[in-house]
Amino acid sequence: MLLLPLVNFVACQLFALLMAVWFRIYLHPSKTSPFIRHVVATLLGFYLALFCFGWYSLHFLVQSGLSYSVMVFAGLEHMHKYCFIVTLSYLILCQITRVYVFDYGMYSADFTGPMMVITQKITSLAFEIHDGKKSIKVRMPSLLEYLSYNCNFMGILAGPTCSYNDYKAFIEGTGYQPRHQENANGKENGKYKQSEPSPKNDVISKLCTCAVSLAIYLSLCKLLPVEHAIDDDFVSSTPFHLQVIYLYLAMLALRPKYYFVWTLADAINNAAGFGFNGYNKDGSPRWDLISNLRILDIEFATSFKSFLDNWNIQTALWLKRVCYERCAINPTAATFLLSAMWHGVYPGYYLTFLTGIAMTMAARAVRHNIRPYFLVSDSYKNVYDVVTWASTQIAISYTVAPFVLLAVGPSLKFYRYVCLTVS
Repeated sequence: MLLLPLVNFVACQLFALLMAVWFRIYLHPSKTSPFIRHVVATLLGFYLALFCFGWYSLHFLVQSGLSYSVMVFAGLEHMHKYCFIVTLSYLILCQITRVYVFDYGMYSADFTGPMMVITQKITSLAFEIHDGKKSIKVRMPSLLEYLSYNCNFMGILAGPTCSYNDYKAFIEGTGYQPRHQENANGKENGKYKQSEPSPKNDVISKLCTCAVSLAIYLSLCKLLPVEHAIDDDFVSSTPFHLQVIYLYLAMLALRPKYYFVWTLADAINNAAGFGFNGYNKDGSPRWDLISNLRILDIEFATSFKSFLDNWNIQTALWLKRVCYERCAINPTAATFLLSAMWHGVYPGYYLTFLTGIAMTMAARAVRHNIRPYFLVSDSYKNVYDVVTWASTQIAISYTVAPFVLLAVGPSLKFYRYVCLTVS
């Protein structure tokens, strides 16, 4: 029963990948109008949502409709605030209903997953329109443009979120031109202006990453369950250092699931022609405009901040834009709290992000006060990197454990075992 939603999700994403290739070739901006591209992207998105979530997908329309009404009727000065409150409140209401009425702790057909991305898009657009008074101009979209941005088939199931201006440029076929010219300056005969960059190599590379990630996850997830870390027999019979290693390996085994989902979503957008971000120094095109993670930077992160900066990148940018840069009092704590509220209503989420506040503050203090002593030579710096890598992975594993355990009981049991073992 739990497997069916996962199979539906993967099947729909593979269908979206095929549709993305078709969309880029047969509905290319040079062959059809933005109107047609908006209509097709939206209808395909609604079809996928209906297939995966049934009538629960109507919540996507309700959420979008409520926020659009706020945008239309609220004044420009306060529209972004009202939109943020209405959109986030509706998301939280749906999360409470799904968790506490239907299936606490179960995956089922989690229709609130797409709503989380839609929430990011709606609020990003509202803030972009408000901020457009001072910087980048973003006009109010039509209803069709708005629904296409929120519910297009490339991002309806797994995102990632993106700027409205970037999405609009993609639909209109102007997404690569400014970066074309900016990065091709000085190249003989305007080399990169002669043809539109192809995403083929990047899509193939990302699909290979998906295959490897999925294989690793399916191989290890049953062998290394996080719940085993709080098993009474395991804790009583296992030395503390081996418990730490097990916790790290259990968290390591979970991450490929996210690598698979986010990399596949990125590949789908790229296959449709969305995500071009200029050129590398060797002249090859970059397709990482809306990429959501950097796997090697995550696995070899030597600081808490470095890990977070490379994990769920688009969500981190959203949190920075709508909260961290605007909060006058303790922006770090406010950002972690908003992240917890956005993720859902499981107690484990709040325990994780409250712990994340303390970890972030501690990591900043260590980096500021201790790191300078290890920069005097390369050998000292290498020792520092090894120690901080291990410390970061342990800190992340400890912080994220309640996020995986979800409930209060198992999470507090985990904390209690760690405290008793350390003391």
